[in-house]
Amino acid sequence: MIRHLVLFKLNEGVARDEARVAAGVKAFEELDGLVPELRFWECAWNITDRPIAYDFAINSAVEDADALKRYLEHPAHQAAAAQWREFATWVIADYPF
Repeated sequence: MIRHLVLFKLNEGVARDEARVAAGVKAFEELDGLVPELRFWECAWNITDRPIAYDFAINSAVEDADALKRYLEHPAHQAAAAQWREFATWVIADYPF
C-alpha cells in the first residue's frame, strides 16, 4: 500500500469561506467512492493556527504505484486539483506502508 498525503496552503488573501474554496473542498470530498483506486480517503481543514501550519489536508491510500498513477490521472482528481491551483499551493508525500 502507498500512503498519499497532501497539505494545502491557501494563497495570501484567500479565505476558507470563499465560494471557490468551498467548491474545491466539495470536489475533493466527492472523490471518496468516485475513484476506484482509493482504498482509504479523508480530507479536512486543519484545526491548528500556527505560522508553519498548512490549511487543508488529504490523507489517502492506494494499492501500489500503478494505482497511484491511475488515481492522479483520473479525470475527477484532475478537475479537483485544477480548482485548487487557482487559490492554493501544496506539498505531497507518497510512501509505502
